[in-house]
Amino acid sequence: MRFLVLGSGAGGGLPQWNCLCENCRLAYERNGRIAQRSQASVAVSADGENWVVLSASPDLRQQIIANPELHPKIAPRHSPIKGVFAPNGDVDNIAGLLVMREMQPFTLWATKSVMANTMGGVFGVLNPDVVKRETVALEQAVDTGLGFTLTPFVTPGKIPLYLESRNESEIELGAESDTTVGVEIRQGDRRFFYMPSCARMTDSLRKRLDGAEIVFFDGTTFEDDEMIRLGLLNKTAWRMGHMAMNGPKGTIASLADLAIKRRIFVHINNSNPALRHDSPERAQVEASGWEIGFDGLRIDLPEARP
Repeated sequence: MRFLVLGSGAGGGLPQWNCLCENCRLAYERNGRIAQRSQASVAVSADGENWVVLSASPDLRQQIIANPELHPKIAPRHSPIKGVFAPNGDVDNIAGLLVMREMQPFTLWATKSVMANTMGGVFGVLNPDVVKRETVALEQAVDTGLGFTLTPFVTPGKIPLYLESRNESEIELGAESDTTVGVEIRQGDRRFFYMPSCARMTDSLRKRLDGAEIVFFDGTTFEDDEMIRLGLLNKTAWRMGHMAMNGPKGTIASLADLAIKRRIFVHINNSNPALRHDSPERAQVEASGWEIGFDGLRIDLPEARP
């Protein structure tokens, strides 16, 4: 199994186009202390030739250019990308589909609610005679035909921002439905997970993740009130539909006792101090056994033994 972290940033990436917080300032600087990051997306392959993209981020075109594995190999038209899985209907996860409108065959997998966000309107440019849309059911494994299966499962979250009610009291936070899902990638007995959005940890999620080889997990903020304290946004991570890394209910503590071989944070917000290599927050993350994912991270696992 092979994994490419195409993008590791949260919405807006790093630096964000309209932000000059400390992290963005450092990322804007030439030879700065922080590498720039595109918006979260991971590609997976069993053979290194045929790939599925998990999250079609708005930065997908540049991510393809930056990763030779995803370049066309046969003239005049070709793509190694055979499918896209969309874990929710946020702009971060579906806007990149518009980059893939040039009459190239691939399969789009999404739950019923998420699929509805990619039908009609501007997404009509994805010709249904060429792009196959497959609505997937929760807890039902989908055979990609590429040597691995994808199984969507509920992660607590919320509906996309553009569908939220203006009435704050009507917004359901931490909801468990098919509007926000994680995906299990399975090859034989080996299990891998991609979860770019998760508002809280549940017992069922803990049980599911125990024993995984790799977990790519929502690393949006370090502290729940981080955006508020920095004066960037009047919302907590919880309000945005994400867990914080730190704290008694944070990701690090919630998964600390599980037998996960490799833990990698992705979807990391520009505000997160753990992005800085010399920060105490980074030291804490790494001491707890987690990695800070980065654009271009490649993981090549040997073939599983029979």
